[in-house]
Amino acid sequence: MTTLFGLCDCNNFYASCERVFDPTLHGEPVVVLSNNDGCVIARSNEAKSLGIQMGDPFFKIRNFVEHKQLYAFSSNYVLYGDMSDRVMQTLSLFTPNIEVYSIDECFLDLGDFYDVDLFKYAWEIKRTVAQWTGIPVSLGVAPTKALAKVANKLAKKSAKANGVLVLTEPYHIEKALQATKIEDVWGIGRQYAKFLKNHHINTALDFTNASESWIRKHMTVVGVRLHKELRGQSCLELDEVAPPKKGICTSRSFGKKLTSFNDVQEATASYAARCAKKLRVQKSCARLVTVFVQTNPFSEHDKQYYNSKTICLPVATNSDMELIHYASLALKEIYRPSYYYKKSGVIVTDIVPERQIQYDLLDTVDRDKHTKLMKVMDGLTDRFGRSKVQVAAQGLSKSWILKSDYMSPCYTTRINELPVAYNLK
Repeated sequence: MTTLFGLCDCNNFYASCERVFDPTLHGEPVVVLSNNDGCVIARSNEAKSLGIQMGDPFFKIRNFVEHKQLYAFSSNYVLYGDMSDRVMQTLSLFTPNIEVYSIDECFLDLGDFYDVDLFKYAWEIKRTVAQWTGIPVSLGVAPTKALAKVANKLAKKSAKANGVLVLTEPYHIEKALQATKIEDVWGIGRQYAKFLKNHHINTALDFTNASESWIRKHMTVVGVRLHKELRGQSCLELDEVAPPKKGICTSRSFGKKLTSFNDVQEATASYAARCAKKLRVQKSCARLVTVFVQTNPFSEHDKQYYNSKTICLPVATNSDMELIHYASLALKEIYRPSYYYKKSGVIVTDIVPERQIQYDLLDTVDRDKHTKLMKVMDGLTDRFGRSKVQVAAQGLSKSWILKSDYMSPCYTTRINELPVAYNLK
């Protein structure tokens, strides 16, 4: 059992990824936009200083971008995913066990490192990640995951900590809890924060001083677990292998309003194929496929419509062709002409390991052939990129594709978009 956790968190990760390959952006306000360039989902510290908030619609800040007072980028998830992998690979060199918690966060097992100078070791991790990847990180070290979260948050905010904070002494832990607002505690949502404040629990320290029985009564066993974690009793182990997902959803807003069934079908088929790919990655198959469509709920001029359809497959599958086939059948059931569609999505559930499929005696699908074909397609797409090989139903025109007017190159994954170094002499 791990007795000491480190939490490494990339600072303003999406914005930092954009800065790695364009040094002129350092010190400049940078934001990253959501799908379809809709709203702000990431900000550099300089952008925060301008008063730009998370979720601000792009039209509110467009004037700053046009006058070069702010640099905006469309979401480049291919680049961000690859840079995340590089950061995680670097972190894995410092400890035998890590848990990739999110695209920009990672828990480290530092349980055998009490005999070393933890502060120096944490700084060495921070410097190495910055040197090898160009991504600035903050690191919090503590006896439990929840306390490591507290340490990490304070490491980011405190000028004295400057990105690294080690909490192993009771006195320092108490001071850190006192400096942490209850709404900033990992696992405390907005409603719980409001409830706790009404009971005069305003800081993490107040929370730890509350009785366990009171916490159990009002916050169930999840709250008790957090209560123990903040008091130094580890209840959350390191998850080195992410558990298979029990449900997978792929959904996007269209780049423009769609009315044609063929356009909506192409988009939906592509989403079904992505669900199939995710199933194959975790070596699973799904038996239930749900398709939904909707118009733009924020449009006052368009007629509103939303509908969904679920189909139970005869045999669980992770084949592009099968999932696209059944997704198209579901779409035909719910599609209605004369509506302006803004979004569709595919959800697969009833997921089982691919080696535990219940076959049907009347099944006519050549599943060995499908498996071999999917393996070849995955190899080609992994090598040459998504959409290089695909099912015909996914279409070629891609008139529905997301708007991304401010997309940066995929510097690390596409050879024709590699950064170029010039000799200025």
